[in-house]
Amino acid sequence: MTTSAQHPRPRLIDVEEFFADPSFAGASVSPDGTRLAYLAPHRGRRNVWVRGVDRTHDDAVPVTHDTRRGVAGYHWTDDPRWLLYRQDTDGNEDWHLHRVDLEAPDRPAVDLTPMEPGSRVVDVRPATDVPGTVFVTMNRRPLYMDVFRIDVATGATTPLLESPSPRGSFLVGPDSASQYYVELAEDGVYDFSAVDVETGRMRHLRRLGGPEYPMGAPPMRVTPDGKGFLIGAYQDSDDLRLVRIDGTTGEETVVAGVDGQSLCTMSAISPDLPPSVFTSRRTGEVIAARFVGDRPRIEVLDPQFAEVFARLSELSDGVLLSVSSDESERRWVATFGTDREPGVTWFYDHTTGDARLLFRAYPDLDPAELAPMTAVRFPARDGLELHAFLTLPVGVVPQNLPLVLLVHGGPWAHDMWGYHPRAQFLASRGCAVLQVNFRGSTGYGRRHLTAAVGEFAGAMHDDLIDAVDWAVHRGYADPDRVGIFGGSYGGYATLVGVTVTPERFAAAVDYVGISDLANFMRTLPAFVRPSLIANWHAYVGDPEDPAQEADMLSRSPITMVERIRTPLLVVQGANDVRVVRAEADNIVASLRERGVPVGYLVADDEGHGFQNPENLVTMFRAIEEHFAEHLGSRRPS
Repeated sequence: MTTSAQHPRPRLIDVEEFFADPSFAGASVSPDGTRLAYLAPHRGRRNVWVRGVDRTHDDAVPVTHDTRRGVAGYHWTDDPRWLLYRQDTDGNEDWHLHRVDLEAPDRPAVDLTPMEPGSRVVDVRPATDVPGTVFVTMNRRPLYMDVFRIDVATGATTPLLESPSPRGSFLVGPDSASQYYVELAEDGVYDFSAVDVETGRMRHLRRLGGPEYPMGAPPMRVTPDGKGFLIGAYQDSDDLRLVRIDGTTGEETVVAGVDGQSLCTMSAISPDLPPSVFTSRRTGEVIAARFVGDRPRIEVLDPQFAEVFARLSELSDGVLLSVSSDESERRWVATFGTDREPGVTWFYDHTTGDARLLFRAYPDLDPAELAPMTAVRFPARDGLELHAFLTLPVGVVPQNLPLVLLVHGGPWAHDMWGYHPRAQFLASRGCAVLQVNFRGSTGYGRRHLTAAVGEFAGAMHDDLIDAVDWAVHRGYADPDRVGIFGGSYGGYATLVGVTVTPERFAAAVDYVGISDLANFMRTLPAFVRPSLIANWHAYVGDPEDPAQEADMLSRSPITMVERIRTPLLVVQGANDVRVVRAEADNIVASLRERGVPVGYLVADDEGHGFQNPENLVTMFRAIEEHFAEHLGSRRPS
């Protein structure tokens, strides 16, 4: 590794600086415009704080007090006294809805949704027809997602809509008079219907589906007038558009579309990710939509917000990550991010034109010390265009470097331009980092997505090898020092990499990865399994069919474990309900029985992906040592 004369080798940024909780995150302004809420550390965990809009953090008050697992998000309510948030236990994803009393912020939060293990809250929406209530979708009946009305102040819970099918769910508008139902049919197609509120009868509107909708058609939401709903649809295009379905006729109208780019649907995977659409607090209408590209594109749809967005864009050269306003749309809070800046949050008064910086998410990280992320493209061996992101370490000549192929999860997700702590951590250790949106990734069109059908451990893996070959051919990567690291599906891809092509990788990290496709599907939570028709069954197979199960096992790393000779580190959360611990235990046990060295790190208080900072730091210190030993990357002296 050669240091650039123009840019001396930077300091080795400490692991804690990348993986500590952000100093500030998730800011929003209250509906009345008088207060700010945001996430910040408190009692060793990320918690919600509230302060006046003209105050500083020194004046803020923590209103949640979780010491076990940080709070990931929260909801304002129409009553200035109450604030809501969801929380699970040690990563088990049994999400409960909790209420905070802002008039008594030291009191413990109240669980509004006490349920049996295995049940969870999946959606919370305000209810405008009855002040002080919210619509909550949860599976009190373990296999069914039903809608309830909850009185925030009292906790009184009233059943509103019971789904007639384990494969169905309701869409409820701002008031209970607007109801739609979506059900996944046995052929993998989604049926959308309007619901007659008086009789409960359903009137079919349209069908939408197939393997191009493995995660449904987000964003699925009722329009503010209740006369239709919004979904993502391809229509006659290869690009995913934001489309309105008329609740009477079923007619489609394009709300937002960009030729050659698809609507970003990553927020359907995690509410922590940037939203597909931004909505007005005053009207409930969509004011902007986010599209996938070399750099995410914000398509502004509302003329009034266009004025606000133009002013906000003068404050940052980053991409809009979140935005909120008061009900008058005078006061705004907006967060922007870049590839070297995880989040900068501004307060803006549209009446006066005044703006001020509220905070940076990680104020101790210097963007000048971090590595730029560059969008690159290259063809797969069958000609399919692959989009990827390359992060090169700062201060070294970008030639013959150790390379880490960083594989995203899903697989129905995508890597995007922006701040990526894992990529920055690896780049700071002197590694080139390549994140490829292999076939099956979302965001790059229908053809790219469906090219993954039947290609687990096949062409999907070939795409990753083609990406490595591209980096080697360009001179970025030393072919003898290539590592692979991924989580969830990315962990599966890592295990495929060291079983199907063990000669290509000098080190590997499997993070909550699948080792046995059939066992993975059989051990998913019961209420999830009916929806597998549209994704895992469509792309991989049904383990209850013997022939399909045999094919799945032939694509499962557990059946090829004797081929592993690459130094491997396995990381797992003990409470993972998506990829159960047995997926990791079985790989590790098999290797140890053969006397093959393998590192194994299990966190007893984590689930499908680590959240607690001390566990993340432990994990990445182990990864740092693993790659330093086997790739020759930097480590602390």
